[in-house]
Amino acid sequence: MNRFSVVPASYVFLRHGRSVLLQLRQNTGYMDGCWTAGAAGHIELGETAPAAAIREAREELGVELAPESVSAITVMQRTDGTANPTEQRVDWFFVCDAWEGDPQILEPAKCAELSWFHLDDLPDQVPAYERLALDALRKGQTSALLAFGF
Repeated sequence: MNRFSVVPASYVFLRHGRSVLLQLRQNTGYMDGCWTAGAAGHIELGETAPAAAIREAREELGVELAPESVSAITVMQRTDGTANPTEQRVDWFFVCDAWEGDPQILEPAKCAELSWFHLDDLPDQVPAYERLALDALRKGQTSALLAFGF
């Protein structure tokens, strides 16, 4: 039996009506040139997935999220189809409709732009796995369990 470790991450989409805030990644070596969740990052040791989403929103966007305002969209197990241990991932996707502060770019070396996109009119350069989570959000299919790349 082959066992592997997983890389856990949390993603948070700030939502205003039917629009979500996305960031244009740059200079990271991963998904550069793509529009991705407004805030996202690895879950740290001893941290829950919702706590990581709240921390990432604070670090990347300068907004404060109350724990009760963060709702799960889905949990996704994904891979790129290889046996590479760093590509065996579990991602928690969250949505938040209320926050304190104005979203801003706090990591300009990694984020070229922030922009609001309607869920029915997302840019082409959204990673396929994030588009799957956004499609679930658009359809109101929250708390689904998803798999990608298998």
